[in-house]
Amino acid sequence: MIRLRRRQQPGEPVDAVLDLPGEPEEELPPGVRPPRANRTIVVVAATAVASLAAGIGVSNLVISPAQRAAEAAPPEAGLITVPVEERELSTDLTLRGDALYDDPVSVALETTDMGGPAIVTGQVPEVGDLVEAGQVIMEVAGRPVIVLPGELPVYRTLRVGSSGPDVTQLKDALHSLGLGVGNRDSDVFDAATSAAVDALYQEAGYASPVAEEGAGEALTAAREGLRMAEEAYAQAQAEVDRAAGGLPRSERLRLDTAVARAERAVQLAAPEGAEAVTQAREELAVVRAEREEALTAPDTSAERSARDAAATAVEDAARALAEARNTAMTPLPAAEVVYVDTLPRRVDSVMVRRGDTVSGEALTISGATLQVLASVSDADAALVPEGTTAYFTVGEEEIEATVTETRTPSARPTADGEGDGEDGGGGGGGGDRHELVLVPVEITEEQRAEIVGSNVRVTVPLESTGGEVLVVPVAALTAGAGGESRVEVDRGGERTEIVVVETGLTADGYVEVSAEGLAVGDLVVVGR
Repeated sequence: MIRLRRRQQPGEPVDAVLDLPGEPEEELPPGVRPPRANRTIVVVAATAVASLAAGIGVSNLVISPAQRAAEAAPPEAGLITVPVEERELSTDLTLRGDALYDDPVSVALETTDMGGPAIVTGQVPEVGDLVEAGQVIMEVAGRPVIVLPGELPVYRTLRVGSSGPDVTQLKDALHSLGLGVGNRDSDVFDAATSAAVDALYQEAGYASPVAEEGAGEALTAAREGLRMAEEAYAQAQAEVDRAAGGLPRSERLRLDTAVARAERAVQLAAPEGAEAVTQAREELAVVRAEREEALTAPDTSAERSARDAAATAVEDAARALAEARNTAMTPLPAAEVVYVDTLPRRVDSVMVRRGDTVSGEALTISGATLQVLASVSDADAALVPEGTTAYFTVGEEEIEATVTETRTPSARPTADGEGDGEDGGGGGGGGDRHELVLVPVEITEEQRAEIVGSNVRVTVPLESTGGEVLVVPVAALTAGAGGESRVEVDRGGERTEIVVVETGLTADGYVEVSAEGLAVGDLVVVGR
């Protein structure tokens, strides 16, 4: 046998040794390479060794058909079991809903009576601001626009003497603000109403509206006219009094004296004869006639006519003064007030900014109550009466809410006060759909700001076990010959027991069960 080996150098690993048949050769000295024939033999031997190792590895990867069939055969049949659990079950109605504020209202300003461009000069609200009764919601052309509670829109400027349902509405609104309006049962804009409007503007921090141009001068002239008419009447009355008073006392005494002298003359004429007596009596008759004529009531018709004319002038002057006063009293311009049926409200959107010209709608306001409107089918709506507790999700938190109303989608109010005919929450509209109105029981301002205007997930619990109960998967139930419900319990050692159970609420793939001999952790069979 010939053993080939290269001489090992210091520090080198041991060379492979290959024994070949034949005579041994003597070892080569260090540094001397073997002949070429010997190197060929070494290469052939190494290749044989590598081939042997590869063959062994491949033989381990080869699977015979019999082995493959044995591995593919199903395992021996056994029970599939799950443990009996204790948990609370509930059936929920899951919906999507739109979170928004209730009862949106579009606010349009009346600018036809302004007499100039309706330029927004200040007091522009921001989205989210709260609007309350008596508040200035905008300043136009330097004048305030005050919001008051009421249903009728503004359609005219109100002045003293105006009457109608809009005056009654104004009185009610001013009264609600604690301002005295006089007789609330009257629909007449009177002096008391004007004074209340004055007080309204004072509280708002603005000067009261100015009356018609020239009203102040007309009032001054009316006052002067009344004074002059009253003086003329006084003079006319004095003339009547003088005329009705008759002769002065001195004149009466003179006439009486003249009559007395004439009577004495008749007596003194008797001795002188009949002619003298006759003459004296004639003189007496004349004096008596003069006194009678003088004492007769005087004719004062001319003086009385002048006095009556003066009285009529006074009455006319008084009416003119009253009209001038009414004209000069504070009115309520149509451009400086808007009515909203319920207050306070929240600003949803603003269509103008400072410097813009107002033409029509200026902003949209809605109720201050946040609502979630969720679409639901007729069948499900019947399961959710008013007052039902529900939940909607805000971020990672659930907010408790109350179902306050169930209505048809067409009943949802819009900014123009009409129903929109659309349903919330992405459901199909129509007669087979309803809308649940949910109001949160308690919500923070941060949560409110996060969800308003968004679509949220709503959960309405319909039924609940009210606490933890024994439950098993629905798949574990089977029906007995009498229709009873039962479960098969694995008692171990390949032994099972059929247990008849009373079932309760079913939810989320589980069913509430109760039975003697069934406890938490028992294994019930759901399959084999």
